[in-house]
Amino acid sequence: MSKPAILIAEDESALVTLLRYNLEREGYRVLEAQDGEEALLVAAEETPDLVLLDWMLPQLSGIEVCRRLRARQETRNVPIIMLTARGEESDRVRGLDTGADDYLTKPFAMTELLARLRAVLRRIRPSLAEDVVKAGDLEMDRATHRVRRAGTEVHLGPTEYKLLEHLIQHPGRVFSREQLLDAVWGSDVYVEARTVDVHVGRLRKALNVEGTADPIRTVRSAGYSLDETGAVAAAS
Repeated sequence: MSKPAILIAEDESALVTLLRYNLEREGYRVLEAQDGEEALLVAAEETPDLVLLDWMLPQLSGIEVCRRLRARQETRNVPIIMLTARGEESDRVRGLDTGADDYLTKPFAMTELLARLRAVLRRIRPSLAEDVVKAGDLEMDRATHRVRRAGTEVHLGPTEYKLLEHLIQHPGRVFSREQLLDAVWGSDVYVEARTVDVHVGRLRKALNVEGTADPIRTVRSAGYSLDETGAVAAAS
């Protein structure tokens, strides 16, 4: 399945950089537009799977862009999440009335944005938001928050679940402790790197169902990765 394309229509370059980094890390393909006119042009060239649309755009406002996207046959059903510094109830209603599917007030937590994005995609285009992610004999159902290893249900704490969710989406890729801290705890929270080792240890213990190989690989001086061959070893 090709990667879902997310159009970011936002004129604040620092926020665009942050959004691009997080979206690409989650497996999305990113398109960019810095003003309303460009957003309409980009959407006409390649219909995105979802639009993150800033309310206060140069040239054309986000509300007008939303209205025009909804008026076009090709983009009529494309999910739109409005991003805005306006928190007033009337503005929120106006954005939703114009055709936005969801609404997020700045500043927002990246974890909340990603959760809202997944929810909108799942609701409108279920095929784009895979609920069940697999790596070897490991299976994670993100809709029910259940994890199975070689057919056996595995019980994980919230942090171990988020850790596995990140690793299972990038099997074989090595992540440093700092990258895992950023992905699971967030960059604005101070947590010692040693904490990652503790939670990886707990995750490992939970996943090591009897008769299975250890799916988590420790790469000396580099970090950790989910080893698909380790997860497959149990099935062979």
